[in-house]
Amino acid sequence: MPLYDFHCPECNRVIELLMRSPDDQAVCPECGSTRLEKRMAAHSSLSGKSGNSLPGPNDTACCGSRPGEKSGCAGPGSCCGRTF
Repeated sequence: MPLYDFHCPECNRVIELLMRSPDDQAVCPECGSTRLEKRMAAHSSLSGKSGNSLPGPNDTACCGSRPGEKSGCAGPGSCCGRTF
């Protein structure tokens, strides 16, 4: 299910909503308005580089572990779940 950013002109908030299908009606959770304007969302990629978006054999995760390696930093918190 894709995430979309919306601007609500009624309460002037920018919100992110998970839309199950394109036919779903977006509703502002702050004021209940259905007059939301879809915004272009800037979501980060896996590597932040152009080209191959899959991790390579020598790439590391944000906490320094290798892809598929149990690193012990999978709790709540940062991008890999590590709590600082």
